[in-house]
Formats: sequence, C-alpha cells, structure tokens
Amino acid sequence: MDIPIIETDILVIGGGSAGLSFAIHCADLIRKHNEDPAVKIKIPDRIMLLEKGSSLGNHSLSGAVINPEVFRELLPEVKSEEYPFETPVLEDDTMFLTKSSAIKLPFHPPYMSNQGNSIVILGKLIRWLGEIAEKKGVQVFSGFSAQELLIEGGKLAGIRTNASGVDADGKPLLNYQPPTEVRAKIFIMAEGTRGHLTRNLIQALQLDKGCNPQVYSLGVKEVWEIPQGAFNKGRVVHSLGYPLNFDQFGGGFIYGLSDTMIALGYVAGLDIKDPTFDTHRALQVYKKHPFVQGIIKNGKLIRYGAKTIPEGGLFALPQLYHDGVMIIGDSAGFLAMPSLKGVHLSIRSAMLAARAAMEALKNKDYSCAQLSAYEKSFKDSSVYRELYPVRNFRQAFKDNLILGALQFGTQLVTGGRGFSFSGRLTMNEDRAHCQKIEELHGKVFGGNEPFDKCATFDKETEIFFSGTKHDEEQPSHIHVQSVEKCATCIETYGGPCQYFCPAQVFEISTDSKTGKKGLKLHPSNCVHCKTCDIKDPYRNVIWETPYGGDGPEYENM
Repeated sequence: MDIPIIETDILVIGGGSAGLSFAIHCADLIRKHNEDPAVKIKIPDRIMLLEKGSSLGNHSLSGAVINPEVFRELLPEVKSEEYPFETPVLEDDTMFLTKSSAIKLPFHPPYMSNQGNSIVILGKLIRWLGEIAEKKGVQVFSGFSAQELLIEGGKLAGIRTNASGVDADGKPLLNYQPPTEVRAKIFIMAEGTRGHLTRNLIQALQLDKGCNPQVYSLGVKEVWEIPQGAFNKGRVVHSLGYPLNFDQFGGGFIYGLSDTMIALGYVAGLDIKDPTFDTHRALQVYKKHPFVQGIIKNGKLIRYGAKTIPEGGLFALPQLYHDGVMIIGDSAGFLAMPSLKGVHLSIRSAMLAARAAMEALKNKDYSCAQLSAYEKSFKDSSVYRELYPVRNFRQAFKDNLILGALQFGTQLVTGGRGFSFSGRLTMNEDRAHCQKIEELHGKVFGGNEPFDKCATFDKETEIFFSGTKHDEEQPSHIHVQSVEKCATCIETYGGPCQYFCPAQVFEISTDSKTGKKGLKLHPSNCVHCKTCDIKDPYRNVIWETPYGGDGPEYENM
C-alpha cells in the first residue's frame, strides 16, 4: 500500500506545554506580520502539531508548581484571572524527614522558594493551551505517534508516523492502515523527556558533541482525594531525607490542589548505585512516614503516573538546532535545578524558537545558519540567566548529599563555579552507576513488606489508576536488543529493570526445569516514562512510541 505524504510549513512533534506554546506564539507572529498593511509578501501559516496521546493532556499527570509570569508573555491578550490554575501557593514548607519525625526547616534552601508561583493541574492547562492553539489556526492531531525520522543528505526531511493494524510480528491485519509521511520546512522537537525521535536525531547529527551527558531523575506521582482539613489548598511541601540514604539524590513533595485533593510523589536520581532501588517502592515507604500518613489517612487514591526529569543542566543541553529543525522544552533538557521547575522554561524556549522560525519563514531560509538564531537568542535570554548560576548543581551531588551541599555552598559564592577550576563539573550518564548484585549481600531496597492496599499499593494496582491501555496485538514498543546481554545483566546486576521500571513492564522469571532466570516483557503496562531507555546498564533496552492514542489516560488529572 502506498504511503500517503502530507506537506506543511511547520511540524511540531509533541503536544505538551512546549509544543503548544511554540505553535501559539508562532501563529501570533505570523498573523501580526501578515495583517500589517505595509507587508507585501505574506508568510505561509500552516502549522501542524502531532500528539501521541489520545487527546491533549492525557499524558500529563497533575500537580505542578509554575511561575505564572510566563503566561503574560505568551498570551498578553488573556487576563490572569482566566488562567486555568488551581490556586496560588499560599504556604511553602521544606521538611527534613527522619524515620519517625518531620523537621520543618526555618528557611528555604536557595532557589526553592515558591513565592509568587501557582499550583496547576497540568493536563487541564495543556488542554486549555490546545484550545487556544486551535482557535489561532494550528492543526492539532492527537492520537498520532511520530515513529521514524527521514534524514536525507544529512538533513531532517520528514517524519513517518506509526502504521496501525499490524500483529505482534509486524504483519498487516485486516484493519491495517499504512504510516503517513509528513514533510515540512521546519520541524520542532517537543516530545518531552527522552523523546525517541529527539534521541535519534541527536545521535544521528552528533548534536551532543562536547556536551555533558544528560542525567535524569524519575518522579513517581499519585493524586489523592483526602478529608477536608487534612492538607490546606495552596500548600506546598518538599522534603529531603528519609527514606533515602545520604548517597542517594531525591526527595518527596505534596501539593494542595484543592481543599480535598493533593498531588504527592517522590523523585529520585537515576544515578543511584543500588540495582534494587525502586522509586515506586520509595514512594510507598514515604507514604508510611507519620507526617505523610497523617495527611492521606482515610483518603482515596485517584491517579498514578511516572515521568523522568532531565537534570543535567546548562552543559548537558545539546545543540538546539540543525538544518530545518529545532529542539525545545524537556526534549532539550530545559529544567532549572535545584528548584526542579521546567514548565516556564519550556514555554520560554518555545517562544525563542518561534521567533527564529518566523525569521526563517520570512527569509525562506531553513538552514542551520539561519536557525542558529534560536541558540543565539537563548544565550541572551532570561532562560540562560536562570540556568547559568546552577549549571553545576546536579553534578555536585554525584557522590553524596553532604559533599554535594558543601559543593553547592561554594557555587553560591562563586557564581556557580564551585570547586571546579574549569567552571564545569561533569558526571557519567545514569546507566554507568550500578553496583553488582553480589556487593549488596542480598539486601533489597525498601524490604519486601506487603502493600496494605489502603495507603500503599503494588505496581499492578497502580497501573490500573494510571488508566494505561495498549493494543496488545501491536509489536512491542520496548525493544530488548540482545538476549545474551539480558542474561548477563540478570546475573551481574540482578535484573535492575524489574526495580527501576515503575509499571512492572519487566519481569524476571525462573524456569522451573532449568532454574535459569529470564526476562518477560509486559509492554502493555508501560506509562511512557522511558526510564528503561535511560537506566539499562548495557544500553540494551530501546523505547519507541506505540500506536497513537495508547498509553496512560490521566484525563482531567
């Protein structure tokens, strides 16, 4: 069957805050140009956006604290009272947890204050941005997975979407639909963290040459309905300490979405050495702490999800452009550490890219040299000024929290340089940090206590609350490259995939006859966090997009 070809002027891949903000700002710039009576030559205004979720916002789980100022820049015509925010931040606490106590710090660690910020349900915010984008003429297509890059002559010429209606072996079924090829003048990579097309693009064009390795944390999050009065609307709590050790980077958070609803979760660095470390288990242990237990007691779990967070900072950003393409938002790694905030930076990076795209359209020049204006404007922007002072933050904590805190203290007084003579700290990629299983002497993180199904839940139960659905007839979107490497990993590291995956995609089973251990895949459980693509010690697991519309369904959460 022939592959249909669609042409557009700009193709945005990804319908999150970055992709939609690019589309909105670019549409505004084009309209303003074309409505100017002094302009004789109009600019083409076809902007297409592809989103793999079944609808906009379905792959974005609620509970984010953002700086609202960026929306005044993106949408100057919209009044601030019309923003779909849940509440301004009214209380802001940082806690240090021991096993049985919670100590409120008398001050906020640098950059961690949330004064002036707001709490949002991210899925609702994205749906709102999507409505605005469509009113401005952007063609938004949800339920479409961009699957393959079409690189011709060393340049990105197009993308190909997934075919549908094929069986697990890739053979067409009666309902087979061929892929679609989309060609554009400019491509915008806005897939979110560790997007597989962005990953392939960076590798193919060596856009990360000379950069620090990108490093990540995994955030596991739940939304709870709680009794009124258990936690105040507008309250934000971040916690350090228990249940992590001093050689592990991470912490917990609780956001008061309303008088009866909270988002709570746990974030842990994927550079943790213990191959049995399980961020989902860490969240369950966190919820058993007396402080957290007092909040969720008599409450009800509503939603569950997981997301990886790019934390490498300024020196881990790849080259942001190439011929006909720009990378924005989480796909590039725009996140401010230690505040752990990226939505406003994603939006600002999108606006910078939109201005560069506008100039390229005006000049009918989509070359690398023309689009380099995006990176040049970034280096003159507030985004760069926010990232520069904390450019070495995450790398300072690569060994343990005590040394990291000391290093960070020196960064505060040296403008971010710290102990580094070059002004640049580095660390290995996350997959390089893994102890051999024999070094743990049988100890497993978090123990093996059963889940009570009231406050703590196993992964299988949590998957139900993620709303995750996949067509099980399709080929697996999680590819294990080598059976031999997998066997070696199980023997050497104990099969860390069974622990680091927050959705029970990887199961280590034992053959009853031979006693040999092997891997069973359950790709239909996947919540699209892509931890497997990041953390596998042998780079043996590759994550790609499944059918469009598959995956978690966070709906209004």
